[in-house]
Amino acid sequence: MQITRQSEYAVKTLMELARLPFGETLRTQEISERQNIPEVFLKKTIQLLARGGLLMTQRGAQGGIRLSIPADQITIANVIEAVEGALAINPCLSGNTHCPNESSCQIRRILHRAQEAMREELSKETLQDIVDQEDG
Repeated sequence: MQITRQSEYAVKTLMELARLPFGETLRTQEISERQNIPEVFLKKTIQLLARGGLLMTQRGAQGGIRLSIPADQITIANVIEAVEGALAINPCLSGNTHCPNESSCQIRRILHRAQEAMREELSKETLQDIVDQEDG
């Protein structure tokens, strides 16, 4: 599994929003400029994050995007899953496939432990924790 550029952009986008008081909006263009993310690509990323329940979009003169849940409740694992889908280091661990070798596979349990360790690590800190570390 490799984390894509889109996941990286998603984290950067949410970090910009996490720096604001909860509920405040930010224009897509501002994020694009601050983070050097092509605006067309950013809009696709925002759609995925909104579908994943992490942010909301608001149209109009006061429009923009904002977090839909507080930054202290969003982890990097949440962001990656919103953009990429379930964290899985192997297709047999994604929950979307059935492997005929599942019961006899000697590697599956090791990969499962590695996947759980990765998920645990990506879930340890929230966006708010990261923002607070920047300020400290």
